[in-house]
Amino acid sequence: MSKDIKVKKGLDLRLKGEAEQVLVEAPRSKTFAIKPPDFHSVVPKMLIKKEGTKILAGEEIFYSKYNEDVRFTAPVSGTLKEIVRGDKRRILEVVIEADPENNYKDYGKMNASSASNEEVKKRVFESGCGAFLKQRPYDIVADPEDEPKAIYISAFNSAPLAADLEFILKDKKDAFQEGINALKKLTSGKVYLAVKKGSSSFLKDIQGVELLSVSGPHPAGNVGVHIQETEPINMGDRVWTLGAEDVSIIGNVFLTGQYRAERTIAVAGSAAKDRKYYKTFIGANISDLIGTVNDEETRIISGDVLTGLQLSNNQYVSFYDNTLTLIPEGNNYRMFGWLPFTYNGIPSMSRTSLSWMFPNKKYEVNTNLNGEERALVVTGEMEEVMPLNIYPMQLLKACMTGNIEKMENLGIYEVIPEDFALVDYVNTSKIEAQEIIRLGLDLMITEVG
Repeated sequence: MSKDIKVKKGLDLRLKGEAEQVLVEAPRSKTFAIKPPDFHSVVPKMLIKKEGTKILAGEEIFYSKYNEDVRFTAPVSGTLKEIVRGDKRRILEVVIEADPENNYKDYGKMNASSASNEEVKKRVFESGCGAFLKQRPYDIVADPEDEPKAIYISAFNSAPLAADLEFILKDKKDAFQEGINALKKLTSGKVYLAVKKGSSSFLKDIQGVELLSVSGPHPAGNVGVHIQETEPINMGDRVWTLGAEDVSIIGNVFLTGQYRAERTIAVAGSAAKDRKYYKTFIGANISDLIGTVNDEETRIISGDVLTGLQLSNNQYVSFYDNTLTLIPEGNNYRMFGWLPFTYNGIPSMSRTSLSWMFPNKKYEVNTNLNGEERALVVTGEMEEVMPLNIYPMQLLKACMTGNIEKMENLGIYEVIPEDFALVDYVNTSKIEAQEIIRLGLDLMITEVG
């Protein structure tokens, strides 16, 4: 029996450029990359250091300096082409020149249901699948020494233009079920699976999960909402989350003994020419998915428009993302833009824009902020799009001043940056709320641990 979660506060941004539900095989990228900055708070220690070294798909390439059991493995087989470093020799990318076809490291098949808890946990982390597990609080890679009180998976991404996860998973039922069987061995609590209310996919028949039937505007699909409605996080609690497609990758490790890092990417956005779903591998080169794009005219976003990372044409899709979004750059000046009722080209909560009169219209947006950063003002905008039981403005102020006691009292353990994505969009002050929350979480890691 499923539990219904109906979200009332939030905002659906209806944008042009949805990906057509057609799955095609992407051209095999000549190079793939794993990017350590995708794994917040992980300091990589390279195991393979020499350029030109041959690597198998699933072979360990680096591990976390602070926890050797947290390992990161190659998504494809090939040759280590380059270790790209930034300031202070920080590793930014580990680039692999791919073989025409993958050759896999064999971990051996294992039945997740009959194996012991320790055997399952060892297999998950040694194969590199531990990188998919993210811990709350703090939104960091999970520590294998912990036992989470629950594990959450959302198969409903309510963000604008986000990939349809049910479409991505439609042919992966066996691997997904085996992934769930493995995840059940990692916690003594429940494994929660959130699906869109009215779903007709196989997900509603998956065994061993607590099914959550979710409805309402964005952020209805965010795991933070599901946690609050089921098992809210208190000080000292640990909860793990992971993406829906990542569950099937974990399942394949047990079914085949191979780390098959397949990733389905939805290319979306009004500036994208060929909007489809592309089957590739984690860390694919962006240019192989979208061709050559003028970075000055088009914003390339790995992820959705609210939380994604801006990248350039020759970079690589981020580790956790199923969506590649392209929208026009907002580098044009709008005369008398401060006047009300003169511009109705974006969805807005304000009645000074007539877009509220057309709730079902889809818009072509760009990156223009339509204003500049200014002092925080009490308008109630943040609260209208925040379904979590917190005071968003007060928590942001506590993070900005570094007041740890207030941050704890106001719910810093319950949130991650994506929970403030709509706050970024609607607040008149134009502050970078997600960045402020990230810095607040980092302070908590340093001071509280």
